[in-house]
Amino acid sequence: SGGPATVGVATTGLGKILVDSTGRTLYLFKKDSGTRSACSGACASAWPPVRANGKPTVGPGANASLVGTTARSDGTPQVTYNGHPLYLYQGDEKPGDTTGQGLTAFGAPWWVLSPAGNQVTGQASSSGGGGSSYGGGY
Repeated sequence: SGGPATVGVATTGLGKILVDSTGRTLYLFKKDSGTRSACSGACASAWPPVRANGKPTVGPGANASLVGTTARSDGTPQVTYNGHPLYLYQGDEKPGDTTGQGLTAFGAPWWVLSPAGNQVTGQASSSGGGGSSYGGGY
């Protein structure tokens, strides 16, 4: 805190995902509409918005052209990636934790993001191989 937010990439059980400068997992909220956050009050206590103090910086593996900010309802800036407002999860206790992955809370699911800026819907407990064995691919 105090400096600009950083968006970087870490390799986890879910593959390569977006993290903040301390390695904490970043999430998107499916209830958000475009860059407008639908998470405030109790939601923002459980899922703290990633705040921007100045221009967000980009760590290795993240795409600088996908990083931006959006104004929250209180006027403060929130970091976005590929148009998704970004959040942390209070249930994640240490860098690399992804305990918020796939949770449905405050009316919609929460997902980690890939470096391409897309939601990752897998679970860390499953084998993250090609996915063809699950019937989705071909």
